[in-house]
Formats: sequence, structure tokens, C-alpha cells
Amino acid sequence: MRNSRRNAPSVNAGSMADIAFLLLIFFLVTTTISAEKGILRKLPDKCANPPCDVPFNERNVFRIFINFENKIMAEDEIIELEELKDLVIAFIDNNGENVCGYCNGEQQPNLSDKPSEAIISLKHDALTNYGMYIAVQDEISDAYYDLRVAYAKKTFDKIPDELSKEELKAVKEAYPFILSEVNVKRN
Repeated sequence: MRNSRRNAPSVNAGSMADIAFLLLIFFLVTTTISAEKGILRKLPDKCANPPCDVPFNERNVFRIFINFENKIMAEDEIIELEELKDLVIAFIDNNGENVCGYCNGEQQPNLSDKPSEAIISLKHDALTNYGMYIAVQDEISDAYYDLRVAYAKKTFDKIPDELSKEELKAVKEAYPFILSEVNVKRN
């Protein structure tokens, strides 16, 4: 019986920890981590000199609401996502006061006075799909981008990539991106 204890089979587990560690490193290195889709925005600076409320004309606010069913309502009308960009462009570029020399709008009485006063107000339900929210944000951004590209071509005869810093600043001042996001109330 003494011999059976001495010759008992055993497993050399000294390198098991090394193998497990190498496998862990291999899977960490080869696994891809998907990046979340987000919104690139530069938020305005905090108001330094109160009062921070700016008076505005009601006609200069374009209201967009996304409900819990992901339906879009713009100015109290249900619309499709594909319609939103054209509505935003028409609102911003309206030239209601007839003081904007570069605007191409139809001077409708219910749309904005001029691009520097046009405010897009976006509100959504707490149950709105994040993908729909991003799609609406993209449509609004595309509208501003198209207006800025047209202005750059008309004024400087250049595409945005060819603009100098001063020209780019002038384009952004002509069509400032003014978006007001309303806080979502959750029950």
C-alpha cells in the first residue's frame, strides 16, 4: 500500500494560472467594444451676468415634439421624419422682417424673422426611442449644414472645407445653431 501513494497520478497545475492569464489577455485584445452613438455639440457657456433670460418673439420659435410612439409633431402637426429638414430650413431662412439680404425665404408671417433669431425647440417624451431622438437631431443639424453650405457658396464661392477660420466664423454667425432642448419630465 505504501507504493500506491507514491505513484499516485498528479497534475502539474503550476502553469494553469499562466495559461488562464494569457487567454484573458488574448480575449481582451481581440474583442471590439462598440461605441455608443452620440451627439457632438458644444454647449453654451454658463450665464455670467444675470438676468440670463432673453426676450424673444413667439414666431421665432419652431417647436418639435417626439411622443412615446416616436411620432414627430412640428408646430402642432404630425409629420414624417423626412419632412423635418425642409420645414426647419423654411423656418430659419424665412426672412420675415425682410432685413436678411442672403435669405431665400418666402417671408411667411408665421415663420422666423431672421436666422439669428430662429430658435428650434425640441422636446421629447421620456419613453421616446433614443434612435428616433438622434434621427431628429440629425435632421436639424443637416438643415443648418445645408443653409451654411449654400451661404458659403453664395458669399465666398467656396465649400466649407475650403473656408478660412474668419470665413467659417462669418458663416456660423449668418446661420447660428440655436437649439433649445426642453427637460423631460418623468413620473
